[in-house]
Amino acid sequence: MSRRRKEYGFTLIELMIVIAIIAILAAILVPNFIRARAEGQLSACESNLKNFGNAMEMYATDNDGRYPSGLSQLTPNYLNVLPTCPSAGADSYSSSFTSSSNPDAYTIFCSGNNHTAAGDNVNFPEYNSSGGLVEH
Repeated sequence: MSRRRKEYGFTLIELMIVIAIIAILAAILVPNFIRARAEGQLSACESNLKNFGNAMEMYATDNDGRYPSGLSQLTPNYLNVLPTCPSAGADSYSSSFTSSSNPDAYTIFCSGNNHTAAGDNVNFPEYNSSGGLVEH
């Protein structure tokens, strides 16, 4: 009587099938992870803009209803530091005011195309004194 040993190896075909399945799963999941990260960064940027808006309103309350003529005037009394866009990794916030001497309206936006991966347009999101957060 002869005894045969059982072998527990993988054939080349089996390995290729497993690699193909992993590649298909990666092709499906990786874009979803990238989009979810971009949407999270967009939400954080929108939160930063709302914080800017709150600081602008507090400044106006203390200054006869007038907004500051620049974002740097908000630190350190209304914001500890000027926030940075999480998608850009740097200060990418720009602002415009109706008047440089007596501003009574403002618009703050994330400049550039930092959020196009999340489906937002260039120079968005935006926050203004009349409508609050503007999303596109």
